[in-house]
Order: sequence, then C-alpha cells, then structure tokens
Amino acid sequence: MLQTISLRDFVIVDQLELDFASGFTVLTGETGAGKSILLDALSLVLGERADSSQIREGSSRAEISALFRIDPELISSFSQWLDEQGFPIEDDGQSLVLKRTVESNGRSRAFINGSVATLAQLREAGDQLVDIHGQHAHQLLLKGGAQRELLDRHAGLLPLASEVAQAFKVLNDSRRRLEQAENAGHDIERERERLEWQLEELTELSPQVGEWANIQSEHARLANGAKLIGGCQEAIEVLSDADNSLASSLSKVCGSIGALAEHDPALGSISESLESAQIQLNEAIHGLNRYLQKIDLDPARLEQVEERMQALYGASKKYRTDVDELPKLLLETSVRLEALTASQNIDALREKVKQEEAAYFKVAKQLSQKRSKAAAELGQLVTDAMQDLSMAGGRLEIALTSLQEGSSHGLEQIEFLVAGHAGSTPRSLAKVASGGELARISLAISVITSKASFTPTLIFDEVDAGIGGAVAETVGKLLHQLGQSHQILCVTHLPQVAAQGNHHFKVSKSQSEEKTVSQVQPLGRTERVEEVARMLGGATLTDTTRRHARELLEQN
Repeated sequence: MLQTISLRDFVIVDQLELDFASGFTVLTGETGAGKSILLDALSLVLGERADSSQIREGSSRAEISALFRIDPELISSFSQWLDEQGFPIEDDGQSLVLKRTVESNGRSRAFINGSVATLAQLREAGDQLVDIHGQHAHQLLLKGGAQRELLDRHAGLLPLASEVAQAFKVLNDSRRRLEQAENAGHDIERERERLEWQLEELTELSPQVGEWANIQSEHARLANGAKLIGGCQEAIEVLSDADNSLASSLSKVCGSIGALAEHDPALGSISESLESAQIQLNEAIHGLNRYLQKIDLDPARLEQVEERMQALYGASKKYRTDVDELPKLLLETSVRLEALTASQNIDALREKVKQEEAAYFKVAKQLSQKRSKAAAELGQLVTDAMQDLSMAGGRLEIALTSLQEGSSHGLEQIEFLVAGHAGSTPRSLAKVASGGELARISLAISVITSKASFTPTLIFDEVDAGIGGAVAETVGKLLHQLGQSHQILCVTHLPQVAAQGNHHFKVSKSQSEEKTVSQVQPLGRTERVEEVARMLGGATLTDTTRRHARELLEQN
C-alpha cells in the first residue's frame, strides 16, 4: 500500500509530506483548492508524462517521491521483478520507493529504489501497486473498446485476448501475402527472373567478407615490390654490411663502455642500455633479412589481384552499393528470391492460411466461452448494485454479438445494455442512461471490478460526481466496504461519502508572499465535523449543519 508521498515545488505545493494508512481515506476541500493535485503527483510518480508547467512558479524543479509498503503475498514476485530489472531490493523487499523529478526545460528523470529507471519500468511497477479510477471514467464507459477491456480485465482475460490479437495478426499477414501472390502475375515473375540473374552473377563473383581490405593490402605490396626490396636492402647495408655499419660501431661502443663500467659503477646503467640497443638492432637486422627472403616480385599475381579488384569494383557500381556490402547483397538476394519463390507457391500459401485460421478460431472460441460466462456474472453483480443506487428494477446486460469473420478483439462485439427500471427493454448504455444514471452505473462497475483486483491501492477521483442524497450514502458504504480489503483513496465533494472514511484529509489553499500555496492536513474528530458541516451547508456554518455532520459521522 501507499505509505508516504512527498512533494516539492509541484504546481501550487511548495513542500508536503503525507502519511497514509490502510482502509478508506477521503480527501476533501473547496473547489479549486487542489484536491486532485495529490493524485496528479501520484500519477506522475507512477509513470505519466511530465510537463514543465507542473513546476511551481519561481522554482526550477519539481520532485515527487512515493514510499510503498509491499504486501507480504507480493514480496516474492515483486523482488523477482526488481532483480530482473537490475534494481536494488530494499528492506528485504518490504519497501519500494518511486521518485520522479521534472526540470524547467521539460526533461524528467525517474528512479526506483534510488536507481535510474525508464518511464516504462516506472509504469510497470506502478501497475502492480495502484489502480486509478478517474472522474471521467463514466465517459469512457460509453466506448465499446473500453467496455470490452473492462470485461476482460475483470475476468482476468487480458492475456488470452492478447493471444487472440496476435493470432489474428499472423492470420491477416498470411491472407495478405496470399492475395498479393494471386494478384501479382507478371510483375512478380519479372522480379523473380531479375533476382535469379542477379543471384547467379553474384554467386559466380563470390565476394567474401573482409576480402576488399585484404586485396587492397596485397595490391599495395605487390605494386610496390621493387621499392620495398630496394629500401630493405639499403637499410641492411647501413645497419650491418658496410665497413662502418651501425652494428659494428655500436658493438665497439658497447665494449668500450662495458670496460669502463668495471672502473666506475656509475656507467653500469648506461652500459646496460647500450647492450639493450644492440640486441634490438640485431633483431631488426634479422627481421629485415627474413622479410627479404619472403618477398618476391610476382607480376602474374599482381595482374590477378588487379583483375579481382576490377571485378569487385565493377559489381559495386552496377548494383549501386559499397564493395564491402557485396557479400551482404549476395545473402539478401538469395533470401528475397527464396521468399518470392515461396510466395508464388499458391497452394502452400493457401494451406498456411487454412492452418492459421484454425489456430485463430481455436483460441478465439476459448476467449468467447470465458467472456460469455464473465459477462453474465458481471451483469448480475452490477444489476444487484443498481438496486441500492436508486435504480430499483433496473438491470445491466452485457451483450456479445457474434462477428462471423472475427477480428483482432475476438469473435464478438461487446456492448453494455441497460434497463433503467423494471419492465423496460435493455438498450445501449449510451442511448438510455442519463448523466446521473451513467455515473452511478460506472461507480458500481468500478467498485465491483475492483473487488476482484489484486492491486493493493485503489484511487477514486470524484467518480461520485452527479450523485447525491441517499445514493451518496450508499456509495460511501460501498467504498468503505471495499476499504476492508484494499487501501482506498477517494477525492470527493459529497459529505455522505466523506463521513464514511476511516481517515480524512482536508485540502486548502492560501496566499503566501503573493503566491497561492496548497496545503493538506489530516483531520481529527472535531475538525471532521467542521469539514463535513462545510460540505453540507457551504461557507456559513450553523449549529444545524454541525449537528447533521456529527450524525453522519456517528453513523459510521
């Protein structure tokens, strides 16, 4: 669960550190006080995109960090993930620190347990820790794709749905290749002939990897053979063969200094240096002699090398590539020709499509069966919840309309249908539900699907918008009930919901040195009465609103 969040210079927060507990925590405050700033900060530390506008005015950097206490049943898998990703394990895997910084130039950095992380890694960690239900979730519920994903997520079918999507992609690719092969005709035949001719020519040339560099080196040696021989012979003459050769002179000097060193040890190191020089000189002379024994003028070989160079260079110009790339071109030509030949095998392509169709429909039918069962269960659960949300007699049905050819999403189109009262025919959610009904249905679905979630921390950001009266109290009870199995954070404007919280934070803003600053403080019993009374009656508090607030709090 989320244990601590720290903010520095974020939006209108200069510095803030909050500790959270398990159960149901509510955040309240006047409109514009910055209730959602905490959730924006948490979203940022969970991998959302950063923006320099999130930095508090007058500051150069915003910094957010969040400390999570890992549930015992998640420690093993989470520690394994940290180890695989190369992050340190803190507190025997019981703690995790996520951190995000945003610079004024728009750049941001992410950290996991103090080590630099990518946004993808931050999101992957966050997905295992927190699930955020935004205040516009009911609007997303109108989209078919969102309805399908919600059903699959609730039923744990996302991996199977991903498998279906991949099978459909493979099938579509094969269908496209078959269609291209059937329609290509003479164009592909001409391309195949061109590749055959090119492959034959390159195979006969047989360019080798690294050959061009080697042959250039050999050509330089053969073309300058006479110069190399003459230069080496001249060097040997100077070093050892002449009457006053360098080797002879150095030998005399070595003998002379060696004799003198016997009389003065100070010359010993100089004598050793001269002896070392004499050894190196002799090695150089021997090396030159060995080189001369191997090197030879070979006009015939020089002619062969020049012909080979011309053949390679000519091919590179012809195929508009570097000489060094000819071996790669040979391989690519062979692969392309093989693929093209295979693509022209219509019977083989048709058989492949047939096999991949069978594979797709097999896994898609498995998904359909599980979706059908999950749709009935989820529909009934939401229907039951609707009875407590001032929609007595109403029901939700999840229709699965068959798609004959299938799609990347499976063999059915998923649509949520709602009947607002008893006796009415369920119709499309987008066409039937009013704003208030839609908000209530969305909340019911969010709470119900969250019960099956393994994510320890669930956040609801004003998902109770458009709800009031007795329904609001029911919503509060639902969230309170959910708080018995999850850590719940809820931004709300409803006193009936706020009164159900186990913990209560108030968000306010004030002027400090001509700047607006947002503040968050935990509320005790007396302070909660004042805040709930404000939510009930507005800015002017009366004994009546305070009494009503105490009654709401005492009921919980």
